[in-house]
Amino acid sequence: MVNASIAEIAQIVGGRLHGVNNPGASVSGAVSIDTRTLREGDIFAAFVGERVDGHDYVPVALEKGASLVLSTREVEAPSIIVADMLEALTVLARELLRRERSRRSDLTVLAVTGSAGKTSTKDLLGELCASEGETIAPAGSFNNELGLPLTVLGSNESTRFLVLEMGARGIGHIAHLTGIAPPDISLALNIGSAHAGEFGGIEATQRAKSEIVAALAPTGRAILNATDPRVRAMADICAAPVVFWGSEDSPVRAENVTLNSAGAAGFELVVEPGMKTLHGGEIAAFRGHVQLSLLGKHQVDNALAAVAAALVAGVTAEKAVAVLAKAQPRSRYRMEVSERSDGVTIINDAYNANPESMLAALETLSHLGKERRTVAVLGPMLELGDESAKEHRKIGRAAAELGVSLLVSVGAPEISEGALEVPGYAERTLYVPDNDAARDILETTVKPGDVVLFKSSHGARLFTLGESLATLMDGETEE
Repeated sequence: MVNASIAEIAQIVGGRLHGVNNPGASVSGAVSIDTRTLREGDIFAAFVGERVDGHDYVPVALEKGASLVLSTREVEAPSIIVADMLEALTVLARELLRRERSRRSDLTVLAVTGSAGKTSTKDLLGELCASEGETIAPAGSFNNELGLPLTVLGSNESTRFLVLEMGARGIGHIAHLTGIAPPDISLALNIGSAHAGEFGGIEATQRAKSEIVAALAPTGRAILNATDPRVRAMADICAAPVVFWGSEDSPVRAENVTLNSAGAAGFELVVEPGMKTLHGGEIAAFRGHVQLSLLGKHQVDNALAAVAAALVAGVTAEKAVAVLAKAQPRSRYRMEVSERSDGVTIINDAYNANPESMLAALETLSHLGKERRTVAVLGPMLELGDESAKEHRKIGRAAAELGVSLLVSVGAPEISEGALEVPGYAERTLYVPDNDAARDILETTVKPGDVVLFKSSHGARLFTLGESLATLMDGETEE
């Protein structure tokens, strides 16, 4: 949250005052680029996007009580005119967070990255931290050069935990984000093939993701997945102490993992003695049962990573177990479950996709299909580079081998080609070119009691099809 005079803000962002009668007036509020989330007293940043020019919404912002406007041209409002809006938001977030941390020691910044699972882990970590103190951990993936500074600017003087997701499209991107909000605790989940095409290979992906631990001061803490060799190797470049999780010899680990009939994982959480919190307190040894409500065995890794970081932040294991038992998906289209009145279960996991998350979703579907008919609606995994065709075929084969009742490949013919490599599966897979064609097929083939999974990269917009099918009335689906 901004808490400074208009003149101070202008100085920080290098802007020019326009229409301001009292430069010494104090402004206290968050910064928003969306008038729908704007609250009285907030600052409206008139950001120019691909489809919308924020300057057109300045009158709406004023009606909703905006105290100040950041703009890149003159508008009819008390405003600060800047040359580059993204740069202005960046330097404002960086400076205000620096000031806040310099005056108090109880604000902890936690940063999460990984090729898969970072949003789900961020959401869990946010809930764990919220059990201990006021926490900022917005739903969704505000993990880029625009979303992260806006998240930082949403904190205030009572915020104790600032949980940030950090994404990357190449080398240097996470370093830029950690420059805005240097983390006290950094989580690295995994290094997979997601965005390998953009990065230029998995080694480049590792270099980019490792920037999150390279940014740690010696007083910080790295939370690393011991089961991923590329993540484990990040310990070699980290100046801070490391807490490993996941492997059989890790101080934070899961034992006796099971899946219940609803597809939610349970496990024994083991916390070994000898670890310390970020501020030097002893982390007590613990062993206790955790029953997640979240769908999928892969959620165990997300939960373990979140627990390891939360323990270091000062949350007790007992409290973590209680929070995890109640945790529900906070961000849209991540294993989001909808139940139709005709018994059809929709699993909408189509916010993003890579080979690892695609396989995890299919394994969950297969588990649910022990008693029910299953339908997998799979779209393309984008940004896989030269490995794209091969990886899509592997996923098709996996779906067939897992026994999915019906596989619908949408805009990704290689998935169907891979499924056809499995003997006897030809009658159970089909390819359609786009979402409209898929909808036509699903409206006539989905039956009461089916479990239907939607999974693809965000750019394929398969999540909209999943949402549409979830809202269909029983009478619109033919048996």
